[in-house]
Amino acid sequence: MVLQNLGKFTLLSLFVCLFHVSLYAEKIGDIANIVGVRDNQLIGYGLVIGLNGTGDKTSSKFTMQSIANMLESVNVKISPEDIKSKNVAAVMITASLPSFGRQGDKIDIQISSIGDAKSIEGGILVMTPLSAVDGNIYAIAQGPIALGSSQNTLSGTIVNGATIEREVTYDIYDKTGMALSLKESNFQNAIKVQNAINNVFGSDIALAIDPRTIKIVRPEKLSMIEFLALVQEVNVDYSNRNKIIINEKSGTIVAGVGIIVHPVMVSSGDITIKITKEPLNDEKAQKLDDDTTFDAKENTLSSNGKSTTISSVVKALQKMGASPKSMISILEALKRSGAISAEIEVI
Repeated sequence: MVLQNLGKFTLLSLFVCLFHVSLYAEKIGDIANIVGVRDNQLIGYGLVIGLNGTGDKTSSKFTMQSIANMLESVNVKISPEDIKSKNVAAVMITASLPSFGRQGDKIDIQISSIGDAKSIEGGILVMTPLSAVDGNIYAIAQGPIALGSSQNTLSGTIVNGATIEREVTYDIYDKTGMALSLKESNFQNAIKVQNAINNVFGSDIALAIDPRTIKIVRPEKLSMIEFLALVQEVNVDYSNRNKIIINEKSGTIVAGVGIIVHPVMVSSGDITIKITKEPLNDEKAQKLDDDTTFDAKENTLSSNGKSTTISSVVKALQKMGASPKSMISILEALKRSGAISAEIEVI
């Protein structure tokens, strides 16, 4: 029985340690990219055929010219002015060529109408070359279009709709040094990544040269592939920058619950709220959490001598019946007034 309890305690301790690490540490592979290893954007112009009268009208001269060019490629010569079809639509195709993509690999593509078509639903994309910014063709796209659950019938996707024809080569194996690029610039995090790598591999392995870039030199006994694989698994005490994300279209607000809001009064439309540290005397004041209370009659939020967080402010605004649009306006006003120091990003 003692051994069983000890086993449970050990497992529980291990779980707590793992949870602690996941809560305060990040793997380098999650917070940094390898410089030079990235996706490449592809683009192409093509035709979608097989539409049930919902394609481009004859007034779209570039579509009619494209149809004539396509027919000429199969030895059918016809003037664009003689084409009256409404079953074809001109489209732009975009795709992302993944790093280390190989010839014959399949990639997803996105298709969007650029003419006056009513819908491309049910259409088939004719074979279309996809090129990169250097002008070279890297993939060939073709296939039936799927619109999914989207209500937009003028754009769609084809899963595995393009085949890679040209590869982007990366000379990594023979390199003795590489560079890591943090996804967000931060002096402290750059130093933490440098120190974490040096603690694992040696003092002369990593060097932070700016708040985003860390140069690394592989140890002699490891190949560059082995070295990078190990580096990406190293844990770092990563400092996240406080940020509030706002989606104005959907009214969605995402923020860290610990973001501090300083005492202030703000009004937006018919919503006015006062944020204070002074305790409320009203017995009818509602307790939002352990530290904050809200007086709906006076529209006052009190942190009872402590710091008010964004979580408590949002809860109070919900109690007041504030719409998502009003909440967004209030949060932006709080930022402009200096009551919130966290960055606000509107998407």
